[in-house]
Amino acid sequence: MNIKEVFITVMVLVAILAIFMFGVPHYRIWSAEQRGKAEFAEAEQNRKIKIEEAKANLEAEKLNAQAEVERAKGAAEAIKIENGSITPAYIQYLWVRQQNNLNDKTVVYIPTETNLPLLEATRNK
Repeated sequence: MNIKEVFITVMVLVAILAIFMFGVPHYRIWSAEQRGKAEFAEAEQNRKIKIEEAKANLEAEKLNAQAEVERAKGAAEAIKIENGSITPAYIQYLWVRQQNNLNDKTVVYIPTETNLPLLEATRNK
């Protein structure tokens, strides 16, 4: 190897070293900036998702309130039909109708003197 080749090799190594000395810190800054932008975009997206979920919950609550108002109107209309009074027979009808929601439970109706069902405590099967 002659002096010219050694000089070129040394210059190339110095150039590579200079690139690392100046390039790596700039790369780290750029990389941190990109991570920050990505985190900001993710936070913004999460914020938008929470806002949309809150809007959906608000809409659901409004619809539930409307349904409750309609149910109350129906109950008021039913009471008007009953001549403004709730009779024991109507209460018994409502209780029996409510029993449809018991799913897999068994209910036995035993007639009594007052024609009201006996309510038995829950038993283990």
